[in-house]
Order: sequence, then structure tokens, then C-alpha cells
Amino acid sequence: MPVTAKLSIAIVVGWILAAALAPILIGDANAIRLDATFDEPTFSAVLGRDDLGRDIGRRVLLGASVSCTVAFSVVAISVVFGTAFGMAIAWFGGIVDTVGARIMDVFLAFPGILLAIALAAVLGPGIENVLMALAIVSWVGFARLARAQTLSVKQRDHVLVARALGTSVMRICLRHILPLILAPLIVEATFAVAAVIIAEAGLSFLGLGVQPPTPSWGAMIKDGTRYLLIAPHMALGPGLALFSIVVAINTLGDRLRDALQIKRAAFQN
Repeated sequence: MPVTAKLSIAIVVGWILAAALAPILIGDANAIRLDATFDEPTFSAVLGRDDLGRDIGRRVLLGASVSCTVAFSVVAISVVFGTAFGMAIAWFGGIVDTVGARIMDVFLAFPGILLAIALAAVLGPGIENVLMALAIVSWVGFARLARAQTLSVKQRDHVLVARALGTSVMRICLRHILPLILAPLIVEATFAVAAVIIAEAGLSFLGLGVQPPTPSWGAMIKDGTRYLLIAPHMALGPGLALFSIVVAINTLGDRLRDALQIKRAAFQN
């Protein structure tokens, strides 16, 4: 395994553990210390303190919990709904497939982030509304991929034999089609996690995401931009956190895609 892949796995696992354990182990990350505003990184506050004297390091770790919760929840919802939708319209074909494809085209006609901003503005700020807005935007990619793969797989001999034997549609889809289209869906889900983390940070940066005092990387970066000249560490901490997890997930996705392509080529040969 390449060093970059190992490093990416270590970073992703580290952030997931931080997201899971931070709410339990971290104390009050919103504790205000007006006597320590804009303090630079020290041993007691490794990423320094913000304009209210709050420990930026603790807030970054709690922000990881918000980002990972939103990202994995959105991707899980999108994978399940998008895959089911794509497989269903591809299986039944005809007018069902045509209408389903046009529905997906409507969603794809709008840039994803702009649609998410519009939905978040209508629904209002808050983690639940952010999750809903991003899920509405994210499912289409999985639906298109599942539809394309199902259209190809459903013509294979083992699927045709199962249909001839009277096997139920649900059983055919779950046992004969889904296992064959799962690999590209897993790769797509990996990249989607990184995209959702960026989107959540963007919505929070605009004030449409998680609301204070709950820490969010996007909101922390926004607060830091106001004090870049006097306290650059305020934006540096959450910025590096966002950068590290997104790059690590995308690198992991690239390696996973290459590995699955090699495996598929070996299987076909």
C-alpha cells in the first residue's frame, strides 16, 4: 500500500475518532476568557484562542463532530434513496425510466451548492435543515450512477435466467444486481463525503448552517477572516482541519477507485 494511502487512512480515522470522542472527552469549548482574547498557540491551547478567549483547538475537535455527522448522514441517505431510485427506473424502463431521468435532469440543471444555499435559506439555519438540504442535492449523483449500471447489468445472463424462473424483482435487485454495481457506488460515496463536508462548511460560513455557539469549521473560518491581520491563527486552525480531511478522503477515494478497477479488470480477464 502506498505511503499516501496509509497517511490518508490515518488522517481519516483520526478525524472520525475525534468526531466520536470529542463530545465526550472535551470540556466546555465555549468557555469565555476575556483575559485571554487572541492569545497565540500555547501548551494549554495548542491552536490559540479566539476573540472571546475560547480554546480554538477544542472547538476544532467539536467542529469535526458536526462535519462528520452531517457528511455521513447525508451520504447514507443519498446512497440509499439514490440507489433505490436509479435501480427502480432502470429496471422498469419505458415511461418510468424517461420520467425518472427527466426528474434527475431538473436537479442537475442547477449547480449543487447554489441549490443547497437556496434550500437552506428557505428551510432556515440549523443542523437538521442543513442535513435535509444537502441530502436533497446529493442523491442525484447516486441515482444516475445506479441507473446506468443497472441498465447494463440487467441484460446479463444470470439476471435473465432469474427473471425466467419467476424470481421476484426485489430479490433480483438485491442479490443479482446490487452486488455488481456496489463498487462504483462505494467510490462515489467516498468522494461525496468530502464534497458534503465542504458544502456544510460553506453553508455555515454564509450563516445558513450550524448556529452559534455550536462550533462549525465554516463559521470558525468566517470569524477568523475578520481578524486575519491581528490573529491569523483563528482561521488557520479550522482551515487546516478542513483541508486535511478533504484531501485525505479524496486521496483515499482515488486509491479505492484504482484498486476496484484493477480488481474488476482481473475478474473480467
